[in-house]
Amino acid sequence: MFHKEGGKIILISTFLATVIILSSHYIFPNTLWLEKTVQIIALVFLILILQFFRNPDRHIEVNDYNLVAPVDGKVVVIEEVFEPEYFKDKRLQVSIFMSPINVHVTRYAASGKIRYSKYHPGKYLVAWHPKASTENERTTVVIYNRIFGEIMYRQIAGALAKRIVNYAEEGMQVRQGDDAGFIKFGSRVDIYLPLGTIVNVKIGEKAIGNKTIVATKNA
Repeated sequence: MFHKEGGKIILISTFLATVIILSSHYIFPNTLWLEKTVQIIALVFLILILQFFRNPDRHIEVNDYNLVAPVDGKVVVIEEVFEPEYFKDKRLQVSIFMSPINVHVTRYAASGKIRYSKYHPGKYLVAWHPKASTENERTTVVIYNRIFGEIMYRQIAGALAKRIVNYAEEGMQVRQGDDAGFIKFGSRVDIYLPLGTIVNVKIGEKAIGNKTIVATKNA
């Protein structure tokens, strides 16, 4: 299954790869090794595009006491920080870095009502840069969940990411696990939680969207 955001790119890439593979025999009629090399490069390029826009079906049972990972990637930050945009006080930040080979679908970590959604143009620093959260192109979304209260997630563009897609709009009711957007070609997602939230992941751990439980709240 592929994400709808990749539909146009997949069609164009498939067409180009097909044309290159079929025409390489006529372009290099007397150089078999060159013909095969070009065909392999075109095929590898298509495979990379397809794997980038894959969208695994990961159905979950909604649980308001668990906060699931919104994306696939590596946990790179767990720390108490001052959040200046919306909360304007201290929050617990958990950041997940996505490499180009990770699934780049963003999913809602919790169910609830969207209270804030804003796009910020910005730079394209590498996603793990300390200033990426405040200076890179990004979107900020706040969900009110009945158990956790207000939680924020921030989609952040990286050095390769040139487009952030955000489906969240203020006033929407959203369901845990549903598609929240997409970040194209390398990026990071920051999650901001109330202080005292029990975090279930560690720095360096691999998170899987809709599977890994990032945080919990006792009943």
